[in-house]
Amino acid sequence: MRGQMTLVLKNDIAEVGRLAGAVESFGRGHRLSGGVVHDARLALEEAVVNIIRHGHGAGRARRITVHMSVQRSELVLEVSDSGRPFNPLDLPPPDLNIPVEQRRTGGLGVYLVRKVMDSASYTRVKETNVLTMKKRIE
Repeated sequence: MRGQMTLVLKNDIAEVGRLAGAVESFGRGHRLSGGVVHDARLALEEAVVNIIRHGHGAGRARRITVHMSVQRSELVLEVSDSGRPFNPLDLPPPDLNIPVEQRRTGGLGVYLVRKVMDSASYTRVKETNVLTMKKRIE
Protein backbone atom coordinates (compact mmCIF):
# COMPACT_ATOMS: atom_id res chain seq x y z
CA MET A 1 0.00 0.00 0.00
CA ARG A 2 1.35 3.44 -0.95
CA GLY A 3 -0.06 6.86 -0.27
CA GLN A 4 0.90 10.34 0.75
CA MET A 5 -0.43 13.68 1.92
CA THR A 6 1.20 17.09 2.24
CA LEU A 7 -0.21 19.76 4.54
CA VAL A 8 1.07 23.35 4.67
CA LEU A 9 0.43 25.08 7.98
CA LYS A 10 0.90 28.66 9.17
CA ASN A 11 3.02 29.08 12.29
CA ASP A 12 -0.14 29.66 14.30
CA ILE A 13 -1.19 27.46 17.22
CA ALA A 14 -4.74 27.37 15.81
CA GLU A 15 -3.36 25.19 12.98
CA VAL A 16 -2.80 22.28 15.38
CA GLY A 17 -6.49 21.38 15.12
CA ARG A 18 -6.25 21.22 11.34
CA LEU A 19 -3.14 19.04 11.66
CA ALA A 20 -4.94 16.64 14.01
CA GLY A 21 -7.83 16.30 11.58
CA ALA A 22 -5.47 15.64 8.67
CA VAL A 23 -3.63 12.90 10.59
CA GLU A 24 -6.91 11.24 11.53
CA SER A 25 -8.14 11.41 7.93
CA PHE A 26 -4.86 10.06 6.56
CA GLY A 27 -4.95 7.23 9.08
CA ARG A 28 -8.51 6.25 8.15
CA GLY A 29 -7.73 6.46 4.44
CA HIS A 30 -4.78 4.11 4.82
CA ARG A 31 -6.42 1.81 7.38
CA LEU A 32 -3.79 2.53 10.01
CA SER A 33 -4.44 1.21 13.50
CA GLY A 34 -5.70 3.55 16.19
CA GLY A 35 -2.39 3.19 18.02
CA VAL A 36 -0.34 4.19 14.98
CA VAL A 37 -2.59 7.18 14.31
CA HIS A 38 -2.37 8.25 17.97
CA ASP A 39 1.43 8.04 17.96
CA ALA A 40 1.68 9.89 14.63
CA ARG A 41 -0.61 12.63 15.85
CA LEU A 42 1.31 13.01 19.12
CA ALA A 43 4.69 13.17 17.35
CA LEU A 44 3.52 15.64 14.71
CA GLU A 45 1.74 17.88 17.20
CA GLU A 46 4.83 18.01 19.43
CA ALA A 47 7.09 18.86 16.48
CA VAL A 48 4.77 21.50 15.03
CA VAL A 49 4.00 23.17 18.36
CA ASN A 50 7.73 23.43 19.10
CA ILE A 51 8.32 25.05 15.71
CA ILE A 52 5.45 27.49 16.27
CA ARG A 53 6.64 28.44 19.75
CA HIS A 54 10.39 28.53 19.20
CA GLY A 55 11.33 28.40 15.54
CA HIS A 56 10.46 31.69 13.96
CA GLY A 57 10.34 34.53 16.44
CA ALA A 58 7.25 36.48 17.40
CA GLY A 59 5.12 37.93 14.64
CA ARG A 60 6.97 36.34 11.73
CA ALA A 61 4.61 34.62 9.32
CA ARG A 62 6.16 31.36 8.13
CA ARG A 63 4.99 28.06 6.75
CA ILE A 64 5.45 24.60 8.20
CA THR A 65 5.14 21.69 5.79
CA VAL A 66 4.02 18.27 7.03
CA HIS A 67 4.36 15.32 4.68
CA MET A 68 2.86 11.94 5.57
CA SER A 69 3.43 8.83 3.51
CA VAL A 70 3.04 5.09 3.70
CA GLN A 71 6.01 3.27 2.26
CA ARG A 72 5.90 -0.52 2.38
CA SER A 73 5.32 -1.31 6.05
CA GLU A 74 6.26 2.10 7.41
CA LEU A 75 4.55 5.39 8.13
CA VAL A 76 6.95 8.23 7.31
CA LEU A 77 6.31 11.69 8.76
CA GLU A 78 8.37 14.67 7.66
CA VAL A 79 8.13 18.16 9.14
CA SER A 80 10.01 21.01 7.50
CA ASP A 81 10.28 24.71 8.24
CA SER A 82 12.53 27.65 7.51
CA GLY A 83 13.02 28.67 11.13
CA ARG A 84 16.26 28.92 13.03
CA PRO A 85 18.52 25.89 12.62
CA PHE A 86 17.60 23.52 15.43
CA ASN A 87 17.98 19.78 15.85
CA PRO A 88 15.48 18.71 18.52
CA LEU A 89 17.15 15.29 18.68
CA ASP A 90 20.26 16.90 20.17
CA LEU A 91 18.32 17.62 23.36
CA PRO A 92 19.33 15.30 26.19
CA PRO A 93 16.61 13.01 27.54
CA PRO A 94 14.90 14.37 30.66
CA ASP A 95 15.87 12.89 34.00
CA LEU A 96 12.58 11.30 35.02
CA ASN A 97 14.01 10.40 38.45
CA ILE A 98 13.94 14.04 39.52
CA PRO A 99 10.64 15.06 41.17
CA VAL A 100 8.34 16.90 38.76
CA GLU A 101 8.49 20.15 40.73
CA GLN A 102 12.30 20.21 40.44
CA ARG A 103 12.52 19.45 36.71
CA ARG A 104 13.33 21.99 34.06
CA THR A 105 10.31 23.13 32.04
CA GLY A 106 10.08 21.55 28.61
CA GLY A 107 11.93 18.71 26.97
CA LEU A 108 9.23 16.08 27.39
CA GLY A 109 7.87 16.54 23.86
CA VAL A 110 11.04 15.30 22.17
CA TYR A 111 11.23 12.49 24.73
CA LEU A 112 7.68 11.44 23.78
CA VAL A 113 8.50 11.57 20.07
CA ARG A 114 11.44 9.24 20.65
CA LYS A 115 9.25 6.87 22.67
CA VAL A 116 6.32 6.60 20.25
CA MET A 117 8.21 6.58 16.96
CA ASP A 118 10.58 3.83 15.82
CA SER A 119 13.14 6.28 14.46
CA ALA A 120 13.71 10.00 14.06
CA SER A 121 16.36 11.96 12.18
CA TYR A 122 17.11 15.61 11.53
CA THR A 123 18.86 17.39 8.71
CA ARG A 124 19.27 20.99 7.60
CA VAL A 125 18.83 21.34 3.84
CA LYS A 126 19.86 24.81 2.65
CA GLU A 127 17.73 27.07 4.87
CA THR A 128 15.25 24.38 5.93
CA ASN A 129 14.98 22.20 9.04
CA VAL A 130 13.75 18.70 8.18
CA LEU A 131 12.66 16.29 10.91
CA THR A 132 11.81 12.79 9.67
CA MET A 133 10.03 10.29 11.91
CA LYS A 134 9.16 6.70 11.07
CA LYS A 135 6.76 4.16 12.56
CA ARG A 136 6.40 0.52 11.55
CA ILE A 137 2.87 -0.46 10.60
CA GLU A 138 1.35 -3.89 10.11
